[in-house]
Amino acid sequence: MTTTAGRNSVIGQRFEQLSREGKLALMPFLMAGDPDLDKTAQILLGLQRAGADMVELGMPYSDPLADGPVIQAAASRALASGTTPGSVLSMLGSLKDQLTIPVILFTYSNPLLNVGMEMFCQQAAEAGAAGLVVPDLPLEEAERLAPIAAAHGLDLVLLVAPTTPSDRMVRIAERSSGFTYLVSVTGVTGERVAMESRVEGLVKRLKQVSPVPVAVGFGISGADQVRQVRGWGADGAIVGSALVKRIAAASPGSEAQDAEQFCRELRAAAN
Repeated sequence: MTTTAGRNSVIGQRFEQLSREGKLALMPFLMAGDPDLDKTAQILLGLQRAGADMVELGMPYSDPLADGPVIQAAASRALASGTTPGSVLSMLGSLKDQLTIPVILFTYSNPLLNVGMEMFCQQAAEAGAAGLVVPDLPLEEAERLAPIAAAHGLDLVLLVAPTTPSDRMVRIAERSSGFTYLVSVTGVTGERVAMESRVEGLVKRLKQVSPVPVAVGFGISGADQVRQVRGWGADGAIVGSALVKRIAAASPGSEAQDAEQFCRELRAAAN
């Protein structure tokens, strides 16, 4: 069963609104604390101005299994600048009056379990988060976390990979809340020159069994691929490494401006 959080949540409402408008949800990913948390706050507000519908906010972790080299490097820089889970949530909470788009926290299971599921969800909700993605959390653990997250008004977004067997895909989709996250590649995050052709079939298969919207992530590097994902019938496109790379390459002080410009290009493709 899908939790009620996904139906009535701010994430669910945003997808419903975009569906009525015939738009693809644009969902940038950035690493909190890269280069520092003050810049992250500026970037979040810049992405909102540029038309991002939701933002995935990575919480830096020292052993990120699903992350490619670009996002791993960003996490290392964030950790080196002193970023902690608590400081990320404090920064996010400070933006509550300014940030109106849903923020989905991307974290690994170790930091979450260290704090405790109940406490982590409480703190995330108090900071204004709308949902959680925990890529290395086994489905069985996700089934424990989902009702706790829902009790705090958080969607627990689950991931489906190209290698996920059909019966397990159905089980994951039925338990995902807010949206189902379709990983478009086998392996870690990162930009790809071209998206794998089988992703189109995966989108269609997942759409048939998922009671919530389907967003595609991992490997989307620019406007052309956003348009491609939209053409395949997905409900959202998640752009991570390409944005993180631009933030890293920006001259000091222009990170938010460069991120906002890139997001505007993606927004045009998603409309």
